[in-house]
Amino acid sequence: MRILIVSPVAEAAIEALRDEHEVIVAFNAPQDQIKEQIATCDALVFRSGPDISAEVMSCAPNLKLLVRAGAGLDNLDLDYVRKNNIELQRIERPGARAVAELAFSLMLNLARQIRTADSLLREGHWAKHQLTGSLLRGKTLGIYGCGNIGSTAGAMGAAWGMKVIGCVENPSPDRADDMRAKNIQLVEADQLLTESDFISVHLPLNESTRDLIGAATIAQMKPGTFLVNLARGGVINEASLKEALDSGHIAGAGMDVHEHEGEGKISPLAGNDNVILTPHIGAGTVDTQREIGETLVKIVTEYAG
Repeated sequence: MRILIVSPVAEAAIEALRDEHEVIVAFNAPQDQIKEQIATCDALVFRSGPDISAEVMSCAPNLKLLVRAGAGLDNLDLDYVRKNNIELQRIERPGARAVAELAFSLMLNLARQIRTADSLLREGHWAKHQLTGSLLRGKTLGIYGCGNIGSTAGAMGAAWGMKVIGCVENPSPDRADDMRAKNIQLVEADQLLTESDFISVHLPLNESTRDLIGAATIAQMKPGTFLVNLARGGVINEASLKEALDSGHIAGAGMDVHEHEGEGKISPLAGNDNVILTPHIGAGTVDTQREIGETLVKIVTEYAG
């Protein structure tokens, strides 16, 4: 098979694929280059970032397999994939633990004002008696979107001693049983917003979720709520969030994803001391990327027969 890889994956996986296939590596290439290089390819491997549009895929008449080395599909034209019967494989599970752990890292940092403490100490200011924090134990954690990642974060919250509630798009008795086994109680979104002390967002980005968390939604949250987003930037309206942070209604926010991402982009929340910003590194652990690479090789090998 001729395989085009347009996003960084583990080098060991690339070398393993090269043993049996022709592999073209074009990490973060511009659209014109992707369209040119995909023309003779049978398979495409990608992560978040590159726009895998109908225009791009139509340049590849032999394209038979797409591998998303992660979970989100907001950068892929799914209608084109379905209409042209292209097989799509997602490697979702390896990243769930890594993203959930980052969610807790952000919540702990916010709750204990670690960013502020670190900044003051670097300036020589010993703020031991000025900084106070909050425990996670005993607080209510709301998981907005209980898929693989969200439910993993919820189970971690329960182990931490938090009361965990969550919401899903299509609740059912079976889904409720699955969540209950992870010590997560399914509730309506309105109840989650009004009762949670910490809210962790894990929703896919689509037309129904774009700007879902805006001024009206944020107004439903308890004063002093901590909000973290490890889903997609477009799910939260950053202008509305900034207003809530400035007013103190939201105590702090941790954002691993942003409305505008990439080199040179500066978040409108960058000036807020009660915000932690990271550059979409949720699944960026050595362990996770190794497992994704191993799974990628297995998918291609099984497909090629």
